[in-house]
Formats: sequence, structure tokens, C-alpha cells
Amino acid sequence: MSPATPVLEVRDLHVTYQTDEEPIPAVRGVSLSLHAGEIVALVGESASGKSTVGHSILGLLPGSATSHGDVFFRGTTIASMDTEELRRVRGREVSVIFQDALSALTPTMRVGEQMAEPFRIHLGMGHGEAMQAARTALARVLPDVDRVVDSYPFQLSGGMAQRVMIAMATSLEPSVIIADEPTANLDPAVRQDTLMQLERLRDGGAAILLITHDFGVVARLADRVSVMYAGALVEEADVRTTFRAPKHPYTFGLLGSLPTLTGGRLTPMRGHPPDLATLPPECPFLPRCNKAVGRCRQEPAPGLAPVKDSVPGHRVACFNPMAVPLRD
Repeated sequence: MSPATPVLEVRDLHVTYQTDEEPIPAVRGVSLSLHAGEIVALVGESASGKSTVGHSILGLLPGSATSHGDVFFRGTTIASMDTEELRRVRGREVSVIFQDALSALTPTMRVGEQMAEPFRIHLGMGHGEAMQAARTALARVLPDVDRVVDSYPFQLSGGMAQRVMIAMATSLEPSVIIADEPTANLDPAVRQDTLMQLERLRDGGAAILLITHDFGVVARLADRVSVMYAGALVEEADVRTTFRAPKHPYTFGLLGSLPTLTGGRLTPMRGHPPDLATLPPECPFLPRCNKAVGRCRQEPAPGLAPVKDSVPGHRVACFNPMAVPLRD
């Protein structure tokens, strides 16, 4: 496969959750790509649709969700794969670090058995060899491997369970990792170890979709940033451009509300995220935007378009983008 060809590509993804009252359009036309050795950060406020995008890639959505769009892994649509092909891709080629580790781990199986299962299924190891491989993987993120191996998930703290989830998702060194808030519930030392593990995998050629609220993690790890609002992408750029010269008022507001080393007064964004069930045809950020013009109130929301006089790959969905940089 050519280096220019994405390892993973999502095209025009739509996901709707059906509730008792009304359908909720959680993801609206999202397209993104991941290349080998690259980390793409998917950022935005809670309920913007970030985790839904990640779970959609491998068909891990609940029964109440319907989706359409294309997901390609190494040029092949995942929808076209038979059960055996999909089983091989899940876990071996594409793995997920779930945000809620205690819910993702099987409560009736000891941690060691769960950790050993991918080695048995995907690498054909025997029980003893798989258990030893599981211990080695856990030792990268845990100090007390013997106790954890014999424990059930409900006997672990949230932070310990998150470390187990990270070890399990990265143990086979997959080519794509979907990391949904991978540093949640971790103390600073283990957080540092986790970031170093993701960097090591990236340097080894893995492509990582990093779903996070933590802009410190984004600044350290990401090569490119995709910003989501109300289920749609509103800006894409490399990480340096995103932090220095964001063009969408939402991205500008998110980054402007972060504390800095120089101190100073924080500038929070006004308003609240919209109700996805009652989105207007106009830009959903309109009620919170201080850059809105007449066109914003009269025309349907714009799609992503290249930013004039910016770096290649910088795209924004805005009729009146920011004219000044956030930082010099």
C-alpha cells in the first residue's frame, strides 16, 4: 500500500440514535483519514459525537443506532468483510481503548484470562504462553501484575481498570488504535507512561485516532486535529496551526478558554451545546457565535472548505472565519 494511502478512512459517516421520543442525529457527515505513523485528534465538547465516530468504525454501536457511510481499512470497506475477516481485523489490526474500562471488561472473567484471550485467538498461542504474554503486556502499565492477573474487574479501581484496558488494546501492537479518552482516571505518573506507550506505537507505524478533551495531550501527541461540534466537523488542520491560528469561532473559543502559563483571566464561551434533536438548517453554533453575519442566519450551514492564505489541509466550516491568530 502506498504511504499516501490512508490505513483507515471514514467517508460521509452518519449515525442516528432512535429514542422513544425522536431520532437523535449524533454524527452528521463526518469524513476523516488516518495514515501509518500518524495521530489524529478528534476534539470537542461532551456529546459532540466523538465517541460515536470511534465506535462506528468497527460496528460497536448499540442496537438503537443506525448508520450509513463508508469505512475503509487498507482500502477495503469493513461493511464488505465476512465474519472471519472482521474478527481478524478487530483486536489484531484495529483496537479500541474504551473510555469506561469497567464497563468494557467482562465482569465474570479474571483479568489474566481476558488479557490472554487475544494472544490465543489472534496469535494461536497455548494457554501458558498466552498467560505469560499477558503478564508481560500488563507489566508495561502496572506495578503489581500478580494481584491484577488474578482479580476480577470489579475488584479494581477505575484507574487500574483503565490501565488494563490500555494494555489489552495495545498488546498485539495493532496498525490502528482508537483511543477514547485514554488518560482518563489516571494519576500523573501512569498518564505519562500511557502517553509514552502511544508515542512508541506511533513511532512503530501505528495510526491512532485520539478522542479526547485534554488539549495538553493533543499538543503533545497529535499531528492533525479535527474539531467536532453538534455531530459534524467544523475545522481540520495540523496541530500547530490549530493552536496558533484557529479559524472557526468554536475552535477559537475552546482554545481561548484554556489556562496558560502566563496566567490571566480565562475567557469562557457563552451559551451551551445545542439540542441535537432540534438542530436548525443554519450553523448550529450560531446562537453562541460572536462572528455571525447575515449569511449565517439565512443560509444552510456551510461544509468544510479550504482556508484562504493558510497551510495546505486547513479547512473550516464557517462563512466568517476568524481573521486574527489566537497566538503569535
